[in-house]
Amino acid sequence: MSIQKLIQFRYLLLCILAFLFFSCSTSRYVEKRQGNEVYGALGLNKDRTDNSELYKEASSWIRTQHKDGGSSRNGTDCSFLVYSIYKAVYHKTLERNSADMMHKNCKKISKKKLREGNLVFFSTSGRSGSHISHVGIYLKDNKFVHASTSKGVIVSDLDEDYYRKVWVCAGRVK
Repeated sequence: MSIQKLIQFRYLLLCILAFLFFSCSTSRYVEKRQGNEVYGALGLNKDRTDNSELYKEASSWIRTQHKDGGSSRNGTDCSFLVYSIYKAVYHKTLERNSADMMHKNCKKISKKKLREGNLVFFSTSGRSGSHISHVGIYLKDNKFVHASTSKGVIVSDLDEDYYRKVWVCAGRVK
């Protein structure tokens, strides 16, 4: 092998190594930045035990407008939001109605036993306290993602006065 070809080979090898080194570093940086954006959009801090797919999918819906009976990212209601996130993250098909989700897809659990991915149910229609008319997905730290009629898809706290008053129950998907 001539000296010229050896120099070219070493240069090519050096370029490949530099590319691999910097591309891994760049992808880790991009991944970390995207993770920070996901959790920032949800108003939460990242833990290593989190189901990152759930948080990523939930954050992608933030600020989607509420629309009664809506079934797209152009406008959604609470049950379609939950239905879509569950389908994407857990590959489970839930009922399309919040009351049916509780009665057909969930096992009732106490508020104290809430875990990431559990469903939270509310009676927001002004009917009897046990009538389920709203659903969200519990994330962590008392926070849940849902489609608010006035603000669209947001993260709220279960201890907010309004949600304490309209609370019905929690459910763990079977």
